[in-house]
Amino acid sequence: MLRVAPPARARKLAKVPFVELADGRLQGVVSSGSDVERVYVSSVTAGSHTVDCRTNNNRPCGGLRGNLLCKHLHALADEAVLQYGIAQVARYLRIDAGDGADSGADLLARTDARHEPGPAAVVFSRFLRHLAYLEVPPSAAPVPELHWFPATAAAR
Repeated sequence: MLRVAPPARARKLAKVPFVELADGRLQGVVSSGSDVERVYVSSVTAGSHTVDCRTNNNRPCGGLRGNLLCKHLHALADEAVLQYGIAQVARYLRIDAGDGADSGADLLARTDARHEPGPAAVVFSRFLRHLAYLEVPPSAAPVPELHWFPATAAAR
């Protein structure tokens, strides 16, 4: 039986409401700083360190140019470090954290990142599915989609 690990440190969900290490990528959703109707889907691929950032309308991020990484990727990496811890994020992305790395931005600075379009629609869809669980009324009955989670009593 697997236990769900608590976050390494508390996160504020307003800026980065969704972050995960899945499908060989650090990926998530980052809120726009200028438009409440817009979010960005950002990702960093493990090993190759290719990056992608685009809006929920599938438009490329304007801050992702040349060798520069946009602020959304930095925010995503920083929140991943808060959620999972720097060692786990570095290991997952296959980055040598070395000494002195204590933020996601530090990890990204140790890569030779280049842009390559990623699966933004899949990541955004997963985010929307997670949001839908917030609308499920409280109940003691099992939720069919979550049947693979261990029962609370069984985890003790």
